[in-house]
Amino acid sequence: MRNIKLTIEYDGKDFNGWQKQPKKLNIQGEIEKAIYNITGEEVELYASGRTDAGVHALGQVANFKTETKMPIEKIAIAINSQVKNSIRIIKAEEVEDDFHGRYNCKQKTYRYIINNSASGSAIYRGLEYHMPIKLDIEKMKKAIKHFEGEHDFKAFKSSGTSSKSSVRTIYKTSLTKQEDRIIIELTGNGFLYNMVRIISGTLVDVGLGKIDPDDIPNIIEKQDRTKAGKTLPPQGLYLVKVEYEKSNK
Repeated sequence: MRNIKLTIEYDGKDFNGWQKQPKKLNIQGEIEKAIYNITGEEVELYASGRTDAGVHALGQVANFKTETKMPIEKIAIAINSQVKNSIRIIKAEEVEDDFHGRYNCKQKTYRYIINNSASGSAIYRGLEYHMPIKLDIEKMKKAIKHFEGEHDFKAFKSSGTSSKSSVRTIYKTSLTKQEDRIIIELTGNGFLYNMVRIISGTLVDVGLGKIDPDDIPNIIEKQDRTKAGKTLPPQGLYLVKVEYEKSNK
């Protein structure tokens, strides 16, 4: 039995999220069907985590067990031939038997893209969030630093979170501007349901002058969801990279 690790890119707007579910188009189900078509095996993909409907990935990671003798260098090509063009297997690797896409995950990096031009974009509208009112970048840069470290992020999660604890550690944050686009990046040991989208919405409120940058620690401490910003829509969110504790073969 071989353990295969896949690095996956996808455009989430075509799908009802990562997770397999009946009668709804999803990324996990499409890749599992492709693997069945190639190998004749019904496999289970174990991903680093679920992404919601409309959310994109540049570096989602999942693994599956297989008896196939297909050379590793042909597996990505074979799967890509069987799935929609909005899913691409970037890389396939053979890894240790105990590697698990979810349980061995050490940290993830998410990105949120805001188009801050007056008009928005016809081409990229499904790949970013449009905010036509000019945002104060310097205030947003100051605010984002308050999210670094270990905190209880109860104020920054949506109802429906299955996690027992809302304590997470954010190792690194960045906020940059590229022409009319604002790029928010967060690297942490885990993220709650809609956490990145709510933090991004809170930063938008900072940029609009509705929240002072130095109010962020108080919002975190009070653990009151109503004090944080709104949940921004999914199309601006990307799972950029997943890092693991154990190295590959």
